[in-house]
Amino acid sequence: MPMDMKRALVAGVVVAGIGVAFGVGVAVGADGPERPGRPFAAERPGTGRVLLSNADVTVTESCDDLLAAYVDRGVERVTPWGWDYGDVYADTSGGATEDSGDSAPTEERGSAAAPVPSTTRAGSSETGTNVQEEGVDEPDVVKTDGQLLVRVDDDLLTAYSLTGDEPELTDTLDLADVQDAEILLVGDDVVVIGRSEDVSEQKWSYSGPPSRSRVLVVDVSDPTSMEVTSTKEYDAALVTARLHGSVVRVVVSAGLPELDFVSPGFWRDEESAFEKNQEIVRDSTIEDWLPTVATDGGDPEPLMECGDVAIPEDEDGGLGTLAVVGFDPAFADSWDTAAVLSASQTVYASADRLVLATNGFLSGPAWWGGDVIECFDVCPDMSRAFNGGGTTHLYSFALSGTDAHFVAAGEVDGIVADRWSMDEADGVLRVAVGPSAETGPFNSVVTLRETGEDIVEVGRVDQLGPGEEIKSVRWFDTLAIVVTFRQVDPLYAVDLTDPESPQLLGELKIPGFSDYLHPLGAWRMIGVGAAADESTGQVRGAQVALFDVHDVTNPRQLGVVEYGYGTQALAGTDPRQFTWLPDRRTALTVVSDVSTGSVGSVSVIEVEDGGLTQRSVEVEYGDDVARVRLVPLADGRVVLVTGNDISFFDI
Repeated sequence: MPMDMKRALVAGVVVAGIGVAFGVGVAVGADGPERPGRPFAAERPGTGRVLLSNADVTVTESCDDLLAAYVDRGVERVTPWGWDYGDVYADTSGGATEDSGDSAPTEERGSAAAPVPSTTRAGSSETGTNVQEEGVDEPDVVKTDGQLLVRVDDDLLTAYSLTGDEPELTDTLDLADVQDAEILLVGDDVVVIGRSEDVSEQKWSYSGPPSRSRVLVVDVSDPTSMEVTSTKEYDAALVTARLHGSVVRVVVSAGLPELDFVSPGFWRDEESAFEKNQEIVRDSTIEDWLPTVATDGGDPEPLMECGDVAIPEDEDGGLGTLAVVGFDPAFADSWDTAAVLSASQTVYASADRLVLATNGFLSGPAWWGGDVIECFDVCPDMSRAFNGGGTTHLYSFALSGTDAHFVAAGEVDGIVADRWSMDEADGVLRVAVGPSAETGPFNSVVTLRETGEDIVEVGRVDQLGPGEEIKSVRWFDTLAIVVTFRQVDPLYAVDLTDPESPQLLGELKIPGFSDYLHPLGAWRMIGVGAAADESTGQVRGAQVALFDVHDVTNPRQLGVVEYGYGTQALAGTDPRQFTWLPDRRTALTVVSDVSTGSVGSVSVIEVEDGGLTQRSVEVEYGDDVARVRLVPLADGRVVLVTGNDISFFDI
């Protein structure tokens, strides 16, 4: 492949990415003007880092003070058998902006009070991945710049040239000690992000198996000879990663440390074991709590300074260290880190904001070695309700260059299920929350603003889908579409034009539900999910539906495709298996069938004014249908990636 052509294309992509506003303002870099209405906390003199000291969050230069915060919380979490039940979270863990042509005459757009939905904030990234936010790329198993396609399959990286009639393999590279890897493409570098295969000496997180995170930078400037140029290993679990411009942000979580706790036995009763374990927590060091990073096989070093960790006053956010690490792959030996004393696992990221959400910890009888342990009178307070007591804690970071400044914290009544339930637009954070002890048996849409160092609720719509579960959420500039389900699929349209007074405008009830919603233009959406029996709610199989929302007071379903019993539309659980081709007015999504073994199908769905037409193309996907991808290229071609093959897909 001609390298000058590849570099020219990559340069265009990078320039386009940098052209999107980065940082706090509307200009590139840290020197851009501040966005109006987005106040910052004071910077610590001489460091450029944020100093918070309000009633909700503090940052201290003293490692002793930080350790005291960990210890105070840890003493409340320890039992006669060690740590309590642990942190439990609900973690379920595009760029093409053209209008699809689904326009409507002005007089047909509903009442004057109804918002006009806009879809300029969703689509596919420049690298081919269907993403949540325009300009913010997400890791995937396949990335492309239009001429080069790079794919990772566990610990094997392969590169293909796309300049010929068929994809041509150019090189393969074994990746050392990495599992479940995904990749980002940044110019001539591939950033590989996954779990380390080396599980020795790992900190036990008490929310799952021990885990280390491994990040590799691979030079693909010569796609016939790929080379690893940087390796980092974090003794913390990988939460997620994002790319904006040339900056990669990796979010890792270090949970409860593995300490040498004792247990009750013949020589020690529960009370003395409890007191001893409290003493062990009090004797822990800051090194026990803070994560480290080892670069290129060297010795571990601290990932952050004590002054980089924000300490929430409220302890319901869980116990651990959630760190945001920013770096440019071209300068991988330099990075910036910001952190919060929390065990959050839900992360939303836009171009200039990163928001962490946590529902607190799940308390109840302690578990140890698979057995339930009743603690009686010597155990810590375990009376909090399941699902974190009904409140979600929010932590907001402003993004600028490779740095992330912690700027505000707050909470919202209700449970935030996943990243798709959060969105930020024009300085307003919008969240969809499920039922909790603090709200009631219904769902809500809530609007919040950063006011000083606090995230403050300013508006709320309740009573969405009483007794039902949120299945999907899609955010527009002034509109939220929320789908809930129990037996039928209520689709709610919420007007966000005035954040202080959001209004429920319209509702549509139909059988089945949509796990994933994708905008097709100004007035149409596709919902990917499941068909269900209207009377019983029993799922019948995969379903794709077309919705018309040009009059949000009266949303309509224009057409539906059902795939039969035993089928599943996989975009419902992984939106990266959905591809929208606006020029062709065609959607591609992967459908599996439990009756066909390793053979599934790509559903080719053409969107017409009156509804949908569909044809299925059978594909062999190998061992893992979840890794099938349909990658659109700028020249109109589509690459089909399966477990066994890479080819151009005949639409």
